Amino acid sequence: MKKTIFITGASSGIGKTTALYFANKGWQVAATMRNINGKEELQENQNIKLYQLDVTDASSVKSAVDKAINDFGKIDVLLNNAGFGLFGPLETVSEETLTKQFNTNMFGVIRTIKEILPNMRANRNGLIINITSIGGLVGLPFNAIYHATKFGLDGLSESLKYELKQFNIGVKVVAPGGVKTDFATRSLHTTIAEGEKTPYDETIHKVMAKFGGSNDNYSTPEYIASIIYTAATDGKTQLRYIAGKDAEATYGAWKQTDNESFFDMIEERFGLKDA
Repeated sequence: MKKTIFITGASSGIGKTTALYFANKGWQVAATMRNINGKEELQENQNIKLYQLDVTDASSVKSAVDKAINDFGKIDVLLNNAGFGLFGPLETVSEETLTKQFNTNMFGVIRTIKEILPNMRANRNGLIINITSIGGLVGLPFNAIYHATKFGLDGLSESLKYELKQFNIGVKVVAPGGVKTDFATRSLHTTIAEGEKTPYDETIHKVMAKFGGSNDNYSTPEYIASIIYTAATDGKTQLRYIAGKDAEATYGAWKQTDNESFFDMIEERFGLKDA
């Protein structure tokens, strides 16, 4: 019997690539996104079915989950992938942007988990995979709000792992580093209003120069999809899967040094040592 994976944020990037990756491995895929129009590559794959879903809308989440369960009978794996990045000083974030960041990256995950859990509990089987980021384990300059959501999601996953074990439901985290997609133009927002000048502009310029450097160590979305597939199928109880050479290097440095030395290293990397 074919297994089914339910994916949020499947319109592009990691989500789309993962939907195609699992479908080509013979899985049934419930690929969800805010707008299902113009997604021919996904629609033409016989193992993929598209559902409209906005993770910030509880009724939309419930509708998509109900339809997918009705179509496939059960959900074996939930992949919480929908989210967006947010760069800029905390001081400049608007209430609207702050709410949107948490509503998408954190609360949307919680909504989707809550809707799918009854089906997994009834089957006494399932796996939840949450896409966080190396930014859910290590903090970098001018990403405070984004880090708050991703650190929060990592903590949520760790706690939920204990909570759901009694029902034979696993919880895992896949934490990518940089990915060669259009994330920077499509899914990276800023806390700074267009044309706004801030007291942080000089240091922002330094940090952006480093973020905009070489991406030779960034992963392809296909590589991240393969890590997600491994997490879904390896049968291990492992919680965190660090995905990408850059993520592995950063996380390795964090684990191998004391906190203050690591902070010094980050300041030097981003030209903030004398700031």
